[in-house]
Amino acid sequence: MDPLDPCHLSDDALLLDAKSTAGLASHATARLLTRIAEIEKRRLFLREGYASLKVYCVRELGLCDEAAEKRITAAHISDRFPAVLIALADNRLHLTAVLMLGRHLTAANSDELVAAATRKTRFEIAMELARRFPRPELPERLEPIVTTPPMTMAAPPATEPPAPERVREAIRDWLEGRTESPVLPAPEPAPERVLAVTQDPCGPAPERVEAPRPRMTPLAEDSFGLQVTINRRTYELLQKARSLLSHQIPRGEMALVLERALELAVEELEKRKYAATDRPGRSQSGGKPSRHIPAPVRREVRKRDGDRCAFVSESGKRCESRTRLECHHEDPFARGGPATVENTRLLCAAHNQHKAERDFGTEFMERKRAEAKRNRKGPRRNRPHDGKAHAGSEQPDRPHTGVIGTMAGTVPSYFQQRF
Repeated sequence: MDPLDPCHLSDDALLLDAKSTAGLASHATARLLTRIAEIEKRRLFLREGYASLKVYCVRELGLCDEAAEKRITAAHISDRFPAVLIALADNRLHLTAVLMLGRHLTAANSDELVAAATRKTRFEIAMELARRFPRPELPERLEPIVTTPPMTMAAPPATEPPAPERVREAIRDWLEGRTESPVLPAPEPAPERVLAVTQDPCGPAPERVEAPRPRMTPLAEDSFGLQVTINRRTYELLQKARSLLSHQIPRGEMALVLERALELAVEELEKRKYAATDRPGRSQSGGKPSRHIPAPVRREVRKRDGDRCAFVSESGKRCESRTRLECHHEDPFARGGPATVENTRLLCAAHNQHKAERDFGTEFMERKRAEAKRNRKGPRRNRPHDGKAHAGSEQPDRPHTGVIGTMAGTVPSYFQQRF
């Protein structure tokens, strides 16, 4: 039997084996960190013919450059703070958590920070650190991104790895708070190996420079840094919104304009999706049964479920998803289930499909999804009016073309926005 093939495992056995394997992997990572730290103390990488610990980790341990740097840094942190190593071995901290905590750890707070970061996601740990160690707000900036690379460029020079002493010094400076990040010293260039590369002006057009990835960083308990790339259409909408809001926001701060725009968008989307209103009308009862869920029912279901997927596992774990929520008939409409508050609950799209497969069978639902996919690709006039794949679900809302629009596009001019 192939030990890497899990097909023979039952559902429960597969889940237990995955947890066990994850625990073993965490213990193996912690064990590797202790070995890396000890190899560095004994300088054994020199005996094996390597000028630095990083190169040894890459060549002998099979790690990529980034993984080697992370594990060397984590080895130094765990060597100074044993509580971190124990939490990593017990699968209470992941490796990224160790790196995030590293620059804030002291002998006095190590146990407290490890407990606060236990079984937290990267963003949750960033929020906790921002609350405890707030940073100043970022300056507001809006600038165009250059999309045309220079015609002449030089190949990057060949390099030699930095000396081990410089590596240790850089990591020590970071741990003691003298530098902002654990960046290793720049390698020494070898100019004699530089090659000039010139682009043919008559050749194909250069590819567009990839825009920076969106990023949201907690700065303090109530402030966040946001970096996002927008297309020209969104830029024009932003400028128009700043003009329209100039009486309420005279200085046109983008953070305040964005807040007001999102308030209007959320209000409009809540009306569309949940029929949210301050003056609910009278509910109409009776009539022919329909998949349509009345507005009063949607409002009550949303209030009861708290804008969150209401699926609960057999062990009592409730789904945490708050995106792609759909109204689900607990007793399917196809089997006579009514559109009442008691028979309706919010489910994320994944759990809505999961429930549908449990109610109607996986093969039936796969066939229905294939039919719906074919209908979407066909001519619009041939599409059914009600294209729901699951008899007890509502389709997610389509992108709204009012306040919120589709930001992805093929416009060549991009802008980078920070506030």
